Amino acid sequence: MYFGGFYFDIYYFILVVPVLIVSLIIQSKLNSTFKKYSKTGNMRNITGAQAADMVLRYYNIQDVRIEHINGNLTDCYDPINKVIKLSDAVYNNPSIAAVGVACHEAGHAAQYAEKYVPIKIRNSILPVCNLGSKLSIPLLLLGLFLAFEPLIWVGIGFFAFTAIFQFITLPVEFNASNRAINVIESTGILSYEEKQGASKVLKMAAMTYVASLAMSLAQLLRLILRFGGNRRR
Repeated sequence: MYFGGFYFDIYYFILVVPVLIVSLIIQSKLNSTFKKYSKTGNMRNITGAQAADMVLRYYNIQDVRIEHINGNLTDCYDPINKVIKLSDAVYNNPSIAAVGVACHEAGHAAQYAEKYVPIKIRNSILPVCNLGSKLSIPLLLLGLFLAFEPLIWVGIGFFAFTAIFQFITLPVEFNASNRAINVIESTGILSYEEKQGASKVLKMAAMTYVASLAMSLAQLLRLILRFGGNRRR
């Protein structure tokens, strides 16, 4: 749609903006929930690093290290070097949130140790998804410039790999959180009330992945509607 010298992308405002607003709300809720339970210590005074180690021992994993990493909510599991990296607010913090996050990352280590199928699928398509995310928009723009519709669809198809990757990521993340809560219950790392707080943190973290998938789907639908027919609006 053309207005006084510029194009107004109606699909962006209808499809993308609402999802963006919800995503920001979810991120804000995650930050506030994490902050709340980061200030609430657990009765056993177990730090994030100690909790992660307990999960590793629960799964009899002996070849994974636990290290400190700078930043906020930068926690991750590095499967190549077999290292659980825990952030400032998690590694040496005996809080409910720290235990939940650390156990979640250790849950990823357990997935690799047990050759969890969804994570194997995700890793197998990762190179294609990375390539698709880099080439999708340049190919789409080139197709528009050349008015060559097949190239436009190739660009849109490459972008679809982003949504596929995020879709496969969902069961991986939910499973890691379920593993974390199961070990917390089985080993008594946290009390029942404390476990509820850790669950809230992990659920909000999982919702950020749901929001990312929704954003990719909204963007994909926008590209299809706006450019799929090689129409200029």
